[in-house]
Amino acid sequence: MRTLLIYPEFPKTFWSYEKILELINRKVLLPPLGLVTVAALLPQHWEMKLVDRNVREVSEAEWDWAELVVISGMIIQKADMAEQIARAKARNLPVAVGGPFASSTPDAPELAQADFKVLDEGEITLPLFVDALERGETSGRFTANGEKPDVTSTPVPRFDLLEFDAYSEMSVQFSRGCPFNCEFCDIIVLYGRKPRTKTPAQLIAELQRLYDLGWRRSVFLVDDNFIGNKRNVKLLLPALRQWQQEHGYPFSFATEASVDLAADQELMDMMAECRFESVFLGIETPDAASLETARKLQNTRSSLEESVEKITASGLRVMAGFIIGFDGEQRGAGQRIVEFVTRTGIPHAMMGMLQALPNTAMWTRLEQEGRLVQDSAAAKGVNQTNLLNFIPTRPIEDIATEYMEAFSSLYEPNAYIDRVYSYFLKLPPQRYKQILQEQQPTGVSKASGKGSISWVDLRALAIVVWRQGIKRNTRWRFWQALAGMARQNPARFKGFLSILAHSEHFLEYRQIVRREIKEQLAQLPRDPSHSLMVAPPQMVAG
Repeated sequence: MRTLLIYPEFPKTFWSYEKILELINRKVLLPPLGLVTVAALLPQHWEMKLVDRNVREVSEAEWDWAELVVISGMIIQKADMAEQIARAKARNLPVAVGGPFASSTPDAPELAQADFKVLDEGEITLPLFVDALERGETSGRFTANGEKPDVTSTPVPRFDLLEFDAYSEMSVQFSRGCPFNCEFCDIIVLYGRKPRTKTPAQLIAELQRLYDLGWRRSVFLVDDNFIGNKRNVKLLLPALRQWQQEHGYPFSFATEASVDLAADQELMDMMAECRFESVFLGIETPDAASLETARKLQNTRSSLEESVEKITASGLRVMAGFIIGFDGEQRGAGQRIVEFVTRTGIPHAMMGMLQALPNTAMWTRLEQEGRLVQDSAAAKGVNQTNLLNFIPTRPIEDIATEYMEAFSSLYEPNAYIDRVYSYFLKLPPQRYKQILQEQQPTGVSKASGKGSISWVDLRALAIVVWRQGIKRNTRWRFWQALAGMARQNPARFKGFLSILAHSEHFLEYRQIVRREIKEQLAQLPRDPSHSLMVAPPQMVAG
């Protein structure tokens, strides 16, 4: 079976990083891990080709070659999913769809032309799909009926199908699921509240495969909460550290984790020793009342600022997500987020307006209250530039304006330099480098990830220096910050310069945020009787 796997295109988002990727001559931040995992789960005697539409178009030759088209994606990709399904059907090709969007909303109109809907987790449903094909069936819907697979049998993804030079980072996955119960989160809907993990040997095999294929850059563990099962993570990390040491620490790692990581110093130390360099935290808001409303109680059990400080002091750079628009939220929420980010110094603070995702507890509650706005711009796909897709408890214009102002303030170029500088001064030296130095007498080679500076690096450096150090009004802060970092924390100088370069993306994206939100606000009804505002939740509930 000649199978063409297609990953749909993303619109521009906070994480698209186009300007940064241009600097380093890459096209996309991360590869489609789900789709290369699907490829590994399909019969291996099938011929397969994979096209990531974020990298390039599907060629006519590939359309002509295909006997079956498999498409997987998230809700934000649904517009291009629909387009690729239509292109395949115009060529009379059978189409199978799956992934988070199809699994959460299988009856979405964008998926209407698909012949097969392979829902939930592929370890269970892909064999059912293959059996149906072998029986000669031409359509079908395959679900797991609530069953969650044991991921210890999941094969090594087909990384060989990827165009490595297109990506800034690679992806692997250790666990699925999260133990918490946040009202707005769809992870527990899709993957459950009992985190299931692979074995240490499985993850090491995946890393070895990437290494054998020549990968020597960063690897992102896409787990929605890497520390959801702390016991199994602590079984993994010693094996990961040993593999890294034996191979000269060829990979740096990043991942996502809950804020309670800060309460486990042993775990943070183990991660740092494996060369974890950054961790994304879902902080959401510094407002305790909003966290309680969203049932994100794990963020209320200790000081969020202290948690950020502890993680930073362990050598892990914090990235964080923030949300505005919670029920009962008080005026000034956006500014409180700005003040929190400024105090903690978090360089990358992703902000978005709250969205009700299909089948979440929040979706169900708002549907019962008659507050979902199905024809909203947000219904077209979740993005950081979308207005809320429900009627909030304060004027949507206020929420949107606060969001625009907060995002613009966070990524004002001079403020960004100041924040990154203050943050990197607090980061200690990376522990893996100390381990490598200790091993040198035993004959262990230097880090594989090190090497001579490439022309791409030099070109990127020259562009950043020209734009931030000469052309713009950031020039004084830029040179002052570089000199200060070289003097006070030279071990972090290279990383500091790299994160400063990210300002190139945010400078453009803050304009996109303002423009797209203003366009949506202009389309809102002006009749007071249609005001997008309701009473506080306690009044709605009676």
